[in-house]
Amino acid sequence: MIKGAFTLLMTPFTKDFRLDEPGLRTLVRHQIEAGVHGLAPLGVTGENPSLSEDEVTRVVEIVVEEAGGKAKVAPDTCSCNLDQTIDRAKRFAKIGADYVVVFAPFLVLPTQAGLVDFYRRTADACPVPTVIHNSPNRVGVNVELKSYEKLVQHGNIVGTKDGKKELDHLAKILHLARGRNFEVFTGKDTTAYPLLAFGGSGMFSVAANVVPKVMHDLAEHGLAGRHEEARALHYAYYDLFASLRLETNPMAVKAALSLLGLPGGPLRPPLTPLSEANTATVKSLLKERGLL
Repeated sequence: MIKGAFTLLMTPFTKDFRLDEPGLRTLVRHQIEAGVHGLAPLGVTGENPSLSEDEVTRVVEIVVEEAGGKAKVAPDTCSCNLDQTIDRAKRFAKIGADYVVVFAPFLVLPTQAGLVDFYRRTADACPVPTVIHNSPNRVGVNVELKSYEKLVQHGNIVGTKDGKKELDHLAKILHLARGRNFEVFTGKDTTAYPLLAFGGSGMFSVAANVVPKVMHDLAEHGLAGRHEEARALHYAYYDLFASLRLETNPMAVKAALSLLGLPGGPLRPPLTPLSEANTATVKSLLKERGLL
């Protein structure tokens, strides 16, 4: 799996909550022009749970078409149903996705043995490499280190997007994966530089929707060992990174894109617009960094 910055692509909607296909194409082109290494649609940031099955397919079709091989495409299955997960994985691969990201099953609260079995069955059936998506705060279950120790051995599981902020947890995954074809990415922009500094592979980034070139450069500097340059970007944009997680993701990133004049649109219920106070915070930080 390639290393670098994967944008957790936001899904734009029209005022009447329809999928904004022209807007999505605009967003993908914006990302490609900035040089991001990969595009990761259909995650939490992409409001996957609110999309119909037809919309899920259409999003991947548009992203693959617009990326045109200039960036890797890694859509998220975002399902707790094994059959649906495998169906989506096969469909994404057929459309042209390079990888499939597999959310740990939510709501059902599986045991660690159940998690390992779920990932193995999905990876066995998937025609393209699979990536673990660990986000315990979202799904209620954590992919523990003992499970990672087993999963890194699977030939078709090539990495993880891990949303835990604890650096010791990320460091232990790196230790388990040493010498194997397994890349470790963070799902949090605020831990991207620290992870890169001790050998991580990059980030799946919310902030890249807003500052794709910054995230590209942060990844490139970190991967090349240019730690002073990477550290400078980390501190220059840290407050913005944090603000784009205000309330519930992707409320803040949609507000930011609208402020920048890029396609965003409303959020589908039950999500609501970012509060006026937090919108003002995001706007102020965008102005401080010369983005407005």
